[in-house]
Amino acid sequence: MYLKIQGLVLRQTQYNDHDVLLTILTKNHGKLTAKARGLRRKNSPLTAQCQLLAFSEFTLFEYRGMYTINEASSIELFHDLRRDLTRLSLGTYFAQVSEVLSQEDLPTPDLQSLVLNCLFALSNLGEDEPKVKAVFEFRAACISGFYPDLSMCSQCGNPWPDRFDVSEGRVECARCGDGGSHGIRMPITPGVLQAMRYITQCDSHKLFSFQLPADAMEQLCQVTECYLTTQLERGFSTLDFYKTILYT
Repeated sequence: MYLKIQGLVLRQTQYNDHDVLLTILTKNHGKLTAKARGLRRKNSPLTAQCQLLAFSEFTLFEYRGMYTINEASSIELFHDLRRDLTRLSLGTYFAQVSEVLSQEDLPTPDLQSLVLNCLFALSNLGEDEPKVKAVFEFRAACISGFYPDLSMCSQCGNPWPDRFDVSEGRVECARCGDGGSHGIRMPITPGVLQAMRYITQCDSHKLFSFQLPADAMEQLCQVTECYLTTQLERGFSTLDFYKTILYT
């Protein structure tokens, strides 16, 4: 049986001396694993289409529960992204998170759209890395079911509270105390709160249509990263690598 898909390559895994297993994020079939025959051979015709973070159209052949790539043509290779190691490492972080959040045979149109938009923003639009990182982390958390309550202080109803509880996913005022939560409560300015609300509610085509000064953007990045990793209860090696490059 043949299956034609458009997918983003999230990971490459060596299968044998010549073949590679690809983890591919698709819109309608979730996360798929497919074997790319001969990909490790010199001058393989599949090299560009099957590289990490390539968005390509694949024709897959299924035999005994295993997909094999029969044909592939590239749609977007994000060339400018690959010329900048810092941005490329950030893109691989997006890919690792997407692999964790996606499942086999479960459609992921919103997640695929998000990661493609963020890669395009890094590669083609020249958006600042902190903004793209924050948007990806917070929106990915929402897509995965960790939608925070940002409407008002959970205790007094103040519409502009100054703390975000990353464990409970809610905003609170510092003067109200911790409300019985034993999680991390991070300070947020009104501008950061407004940006958080925007990211959760805006149209997917307008994800980056907001502005913050540098110090507020740094605070937003700290909040979104902490929220995603706290909700998922794990860290990411690709995030550690990105920070190593960023601060070297």
